[in-house]
Amino acid sequence: MAKDFPTRAENYSQWYNDLVIKADLAENSAVRGCMVIKPYGYAIWEKMQAALDRMFKDTGHSNAYFPLFIPKSFFSKEASHVEGFAKECAVVTHYRLKNSADGKEIVVDDDAKLEEELIIRPTSETIIWDTYRNWIQSYRDLPLLINQWANVVRWEMRTRLFLRTAEFLWQEGHTAHATAEEALEETMKILEIYANFAENWMAVPVIKGLKSPNERFAGAVDTYCIEALMQDGKALQAGTSHFLGQNFAKAFDVQFLSKENKLEYVWATSWGVSTRLMGALIMSHSDDNGLVLPPKLAPIQVVIVPIYKNYDQLAEISEKALAIKKALTDKGISVKYDDRDTQKPGWKFSEYEFKGVPVRLAIGPRDLENGTVEVARRDTLEKEIYQMTDIELKVANLLDKIQQNLFQKAHAFREENTFKVDTWEEFKEQIDKGGFVLAHWDGTTETEVKIKEETKATIRAIPFNNKPENGKCILTGRPSKERVIFAKSY
Repeated sequence: MAKDFPTRAENYSQWYNDLVIKADLAENSAVRGCMVIKPYGYAIWEKMQAALDRMFKDTGHSNAYFPLFIPKSFFSKEASHVEGFAKECAVVTHYRLKNSADGKEIVVDDDAKLEEELIIRPTSETIIWDTYRNWIQSYRDLPLLINQWANVVRWEMRTRLFLRTAEFLWQEGHTAHATAEEALEETMKILEIYANFAENWMAVPVIKGLKSPNERFAGAVDTYCIEALMQDGKALQAGTSHFLGQNFAKAFDVQFLSKENKLEYVWATSWGVSTRLMGALIMSHSDDNGLVLPPKLAPIQVVIVPIYKNYDQLAEISEKALAIKKALTDKGISVKYDDRDTQKPGWKFSEYEFKGVPVRLAIGPRDLENGTVEVARRDTLEKEIYQMTDIELKVANLLDKIQQNLFQKAHAFREENTFKVDTWEEFKEQIDKGGFVLAHWDGTTETEVKIKEETKATIRAIPFNNKPENGKCILTGRPSKERVIFAKSY
């Protein structure tokens, strides 16, 4: 299988785009800025979805579904929310088409103009809080812990597969609580779930922190995030959890009768991750040979390839290979036995290496004689000969090692590419090189905006584990009590 695409060092952006397409993850569609997620890519997303869905349900959340269309008037009820999303909204104005007068084309029927225009969902706070007004009457109705798996539309002008598309898939949680303390606890609980998923399933190390006011979600009191560092030195926001305070409850008049028999506004959160995680997965681990997938999210964890000269040999090898496949499957490992006679073993090796299958087993006539199997691991490209005895236990152990190795490698990369700077000149030089840059900031939006205008760098997070440290803002020289993380980002 040809690997005719640039290396990361030659052209990282092109490497990424080509890899997504050539690994059969996704492709551009006929609709500008939208993508088709292909079966192999969607299988990875399904594994992400299943793991996160289980985590949400284990913490008391239930799934529901809300309309794709949102009345335009709903957005005007929360001023900062509409301001944050106005430029990205796709709007439905008519409900019918008709033939043109000459019959040569289809045109909008102006007689079918909607009384109120509809926004195609960019996020669901407004439609959900309008609904919650009917669901919440008393403290007995709280907390309300709802999640939905859905698609959203944000009319992006510059798009890239998985990272930024006009339509994408995600989950969005929307919860209602009796007190601010309960809502904040929920916000942090979800952030921990996201961090756990990123690190233990995706093998992507993340930094947990608070967003600056300029970077917080439109309509939130505070936004918390997990930030990851990609191999090209750019940051990627991998998940956000928002404390909404009472902003949406007041905008949509969602009140409840408290235990003290007082009418109070509820406290809210919202949180989400999207198919952008697919981009994070690809850019964190993949190499110049193709895709590298952590075993927990690989659609195929093990592939078995027979090596044979004739069909009699294939029959003998297949008997043993299928027995190994069953033993692995019984341990919950997803296995593919590729006995196609349309491709040679070398081509298959290249294909599965390129598609990031964590472990490859090769079995030939000599292996049958010796009771062995050749084992190749995708993360290091190392090969080893294993005895077939207890092969399922050995492979299960190897998959765990690969999962751990990918995380440790990504973590080491982040540590090597995290830098402290104290002056404006140092900052500009390092930001151009990439990585997480720890620097002092005076806490003002004005300074943050100016730094972004001059360097394209943003504050990615104010880390939770920050140690107090007196210093001076890199741009203004004003006092600062802690460092924040700056980076260029996707």
